[in-house]
Amino acid sequence: MLNSNAPIGVFDSGIGGLTVATEIIRALPNESIIYVGDHARCPYGEKHADEVRRYAVEICTYFCALGVKLIVIACNTATAVALRYLQMHLPIPVLGVVKPGAEAAVSHSISKRIGVIGTPLTIESCIYTQAVHQLLPEAIVHSQACPAFVPLVEAGKWDGAEVESIVRQSLEPLLEKKIDTLILGCTHYPLLEKSIQKVIGPSIQTISSARSVTQLVHSFLSEREMLANGTSESRHMFYTTGQESFMNTVLQSWFGLSGATVAHLDIHESLQSISNL
Repeated sequence: MLNSNAPIGVFDSGIGGLTVATEIIRALPNESIIYVGDHARCPYGEKHADEVRRYAVEICTYFCALGVKLIVIACNTATAVALRYLQMHLPIPVLGVVKPGAEAAVSHSISKRIGVIGTPLTIESCIYTQAVHQLLPEAIVHSQACPAFVPLVEAGKWDGAEVESIVRQSLEPLLEKKIDTLILGCTHYPLLEKSIQKVIGPSIQTISSARSVTQLVHSFLSEREMLANGTSESRHMFYTTGQESFMNTVLQSWFGLSGATVAHLDIHESLQSISNL
């Protein structure tokens, strides 16, 4: 039986998944979060599916050793290539970000013309098209890979003329498709939402999965009586396989988590230590 006060593990290829982790912290204040940003191997979206799957297995193995009660893959690419495998092979439940995002898009779209932007690997997987069509078979889905977006976010370039120019060039093919809803199919992309909204205009609704995923986490834990009961203080730990200073700056400046505990994680060294126990 899993401990209801155990933490929730959340991971992404970098800082994008912080949009999910911080929304969970805001909406579920009794829950503790352990976050892993795999900056050393970011971006995932241009790598081979087998490679990304291996990264996901390594991080989730680490989470299992820490005793988390639930894992949230706050990465669309990893969700696309690893969710089903992890759900089949791990002893604890695993949730992804694709289904909640698709559900939100279907509920918002009036014209049933839905756009999806994501990393090349996410778009190639067609996972959003499949998820939308499962909910709304008659929907018309237009997808566009935006490989320039994750490097922008990881470089701290989230708005301004340069960013807007790159966003406009990347989204131009979608603007001709008469979509009324746009799924931000990468958890990095909400950090560019200001520029994206400028380019697409007010008539197109953007869908970020952070809020939808948080609602899914709440309902999942509630139905299984696994919500933290508040008898112990919530604690949050943020790991990065890259530079701690960047993660710390992002948490404080953009997410308002001053005093957050940030540490470097050598995933292979940590897994070796676990195997030696």
